[in-house]
Amino acid sequence: MEMSIGTLGEGVLNGLSKMLDNSTCGWRQLANAVSEQPKFRCSENELTSCSLQVLSAAGSPGRTLLARLADRSCPLDFLLHCLRKMDHQEAVQYLTTTSKVEVTGVPYKVAEVTQITVQPQSQQATLGGRVVLTCRASGPPGLSYQWFRGKEEILDETGSTPELVLCPLAPAHQGHYICRVNHGENCIFSQWAHVRFVHSEGCSSSLFPGSVSGLLITHQPQSQAVSEGDTLFLECNAEANPPAQYEWYHNMVPMTQHKTRSLKIPCVTTGHRGQYSCKVFNLYHEVWSDTATVTIGPSSITDASWVEVDRGLDSQEVHRSTCGPGIHPLQQMVNPPPTAKHFHATDKVALLIGNMNYLYHTQLCAPIADVHELTNVLRQMDFKVVSLLDLNWQEMHSAVTEFLLLLDKGVYGLLYFAGHGYENYGNSFMVPIDAPASYTSEHCLCVQNILTRMQEKETGLNVFLLDMCRKRNPNDDIIVQPGLLKVTANIVFGYATCIDAEAYEVRREDVSNGIFISFLKRRVCEDEKVTVMLDRVAEDMGRCEITRGRQALELRSNLSERRSLTDQIQTSECSASYSARNLQWAVAHVLPKSHCLQFDCGVKVQLGFAAEFSNIMVIYTRILEKPKEIISCSAQLTDFSEDVDIDLKKSNQETLLEAGSLLLIKENLPSPEVPSLYTRIRSLQRLRRELTFTVCLHYTYSNMDEEVQERQPVTVGKPLVSKLNLYEPRPPRACSASSSFSLDSFNIPECSSFSEAFASVGSASNTWSDYAQTGRESSTTESPTSSRSANIPEETDSPELFEATQPLVASKSLPHIQINDTNYKFSDMYNFHSH
Repeated sequence: MEMSIGTLGEGVLNGLSKMLDNSTCGWRQLANAVSEQPKFRCSENELTSCSLQVLSAAGSPGRTLLARLADRSCPLDFLLHCLRKMDHQEAVQYLTTTSKVEVTGVPYKVAEVTQITVQPQSQQATLGGRVVLTCRASGPPGLSYQWFRGKEEILDETGSTPELVLCPLAPAHQGHYICRVNHGENCIFSQWAHVRFVHSEGCSSSLFPGSVSGLLITHQPQSQAVSEGDTLFLECNAEANPPAQYEWYHNMVPMTQHKTRSLKIPCVTTGHRGQYSCKVFNLYHEVWSDTATVTIGPSSITDASWVEVDRGLDSQEVHRSTCGPGIHPLQQMVNPPPTAKHFHATDKVALLIGNMNYLYHTQLCAPIADVHELTNVLRQMDFKVVSLLDLNWQEMHSAVTEFLLLLDKGVYGLLYFAGHGYENYGNSFMVPIDAPASYTSEHCLCVQNILTRMQEKETGLNVFLLDMCRKRNPNDDIIVQPGLLKVTANIVFGYATCIDAEAYEVRREDVSNGIFISFLKRRVCEDEKVTVMLDRVAEDMGRCEITRGRQALELRSNLSERRSLTDQIQTSECSASYSARNLQWAVAHVLPKSHCLQFDCGVKVQLGFAAEFSNIMVIYTRILEKPKEIISCSAQLTDFSEDVDIDLKKSNQETLLEAGSLLLIKENLPSPEVPSLYTRIRSLQRLRRELTFTVCLHYTYSNMDEEVQERQPVTVGKPLVSKLNLYEPRPPRACSASSSFSLDSFNIPECSSFSEAFASVGSASNTWSDYAQTGRESSTTESPTSSRSANIPEETDSPELFEATQPLVASKSLPHIQINDTNYKFSDMYNFHSH
């Protein structure tokens, strides 16, 4: 029988974890090695949890990883195989000698480890009856057994055997029992078993050991929401005599491989969504558990907050309080009528662009918060979201081309733009930040042209949310002729304002919001047809006194089906295009790995990285260790690459707010033992080479007045969206390679775009946990899903070894604006005239 990591003693695990707590040949490389078997892959959340252990004095990433592998019953022989694959000879020798494990042959065989094979089961019976508790173990010769009721050892003749016999049952026998299996000085314990009494109700105990109610479910499986790539765990426990048997069902289809009280599915996908129930039975009775509803989403949705849905006085409300712990909010939505047809998407992707810092036009404030807010709620609905701020003409064109490559047949595509814009002759134009003072259509992007390209992908739904001015541009007399639109009946345009009108934002001291998003964010998660949802947003805006007569949402649509942004994703088991989209999405969401720098003076500095948007990153520096003779020291970043945008006055600040970050919420950071300095890096899309900077350490000795400096250069590769080289021109009519990419391998050359990565994808999979190689080293990509925990500065993955993609933005929503007429201050948000 294969032995699991869980059978190793605590001392062996601690010793092994110390060897794995390093960056060159350690726990990250082990996580990459074990992922050759899908059930042992670690999700983004799990890898992040391992990373954050370094922030605790006693924390161990290696120990945390081993615990997760033990939970998935990873065999010791496979662990040894992976350690040898890593060429970690020290760990292999330690494991095979310290734990007295014999290794022979290939694959490596592990023997002589104690493991409980039969666990005692809770039972109930009548007074005077007979109960047998069984605990059996495998392992080296000479195993002995000890039974305990509570803390009291049972000393009768069966108390030292694998089978504890309680007969005839007396009141003193009722309680909790556990068995200890001993081998020399080592021991392991069984699980607890509860023995309780029931009334006989006249039935003979020899024929019916329990009464009619003798089969009692004591623990029901619980509804829950888990992320793709995580482990689904459901449990159903029953008390019965004879012991109960279990059989699990998924959507009323028997799961023949799951016949124990615990259902564990590692590395879940969207295919595991649905209803789960357990049939519990023995020789005399059969009962069914409650039905547990399991919602599967990307790994970023686990901890996200969501907007309370308010449908007005005449319709049903869904309150935040209705969501139980671990329940996905969408699970609480009102179900459609039974006769309604359920639609689904093959995938859902969104491109969000917010332009604020215009070179020749009015500066805007709201797009940063608007993109942030919409990103959060779209992630809750399983959208893959790319969020970008302040793009010039070339960058916008390239970003749209990459977005189109994420589309395919049946995919829901959503484009949101906040910034300056105009509308001429029925065509809408988005204005880049580098548009000249008297811009025309040649300086902008035509939304209708993007729509025609989207239709080529045979998408299931095309949604455009345009948060911009729609006044006519007097400088532009060109009548643009977009490509011929197809009659697809799946197009929705949500305009923040009416034609020939302006859109507004709310000026606030800290963060500004656009009027459109202020209302949209409360409705967008409703399980309603998209047009119905937008109609309700329009009604909300119409009821607000300050928006009446100034700004009104306009909806244009030919959507003929009841398609909703909340529709679930369904894809075939071997969808190559779905696998490719996961890889495409992952390429733009890779953060550098945390760095620890050792300086000559004995100071140890940690560098951590967090993503605020797809093209904005925050770097923090933290002093981990310093000699006692140094009384003060700080590590500051300087000499950055010229391509990126850094406000030097706001670099190396003690708070995120001082560093210019309004969205990374510091309350969600793990409490640091020492202060950190924060530096915000913008415009990563313009980075043409690897990001480099210098860490300058300033310190003072106790017996010296003068400050001393040490410097170390750092290179962190191309983080986040910089890997896509959006500054490079794209073919004018780039086509998706979704139907023609190679499936031969995952070897991907250093790619400048999704299209290159897309064309090289192989080994199709319908899970988030796809594998690829990029750059010079092999790597593993795993789509997040947004951890919906806040996007905190943390130890993250290197651009060369992206074991798990990282969240784009902090997922804690900003406080929702309360509509108060007296608190609004309007400014002309999107007037195309220069000021």
